[in-house]
Amino acid sequence: MDNFTSDFSSTGGSGKMDTGTIMEQVKVQIAVANAQELLQRMTDKCFKKCIGKPGGTLDNSEQKCIAMCMDRYMDAWNTVSRAYNSRLQRERARI
Repeated sequence: MDNFTSDFSSTGGSGKMDTGTIMEQVKVQIAVANAQELLQRMTDKCFKKCIGKPGGTLDNSEQKCIAMCMDRYMDAWNTVSRAYNSRLQRERARI
């Protein structure tokens, strides 16, 4: 929490922070949260799909399954993200 407080308190003496700077910080925080959520969901889904009996190591088939599952998940995520961004741009152009 200290980091958050210090980011907003270091405003150069005026006590106010530029709205653009705040928006950029919020965007970065959202991007980090989205990346963490993507990684967590991908890990959960691929673990459930590929790991039959958890142990100390992964055998070759589990390693291949995890790698392929993660690749497919990322491909799907990227496809959906591109479609979503394209749709947003079309909607913004209409306004």
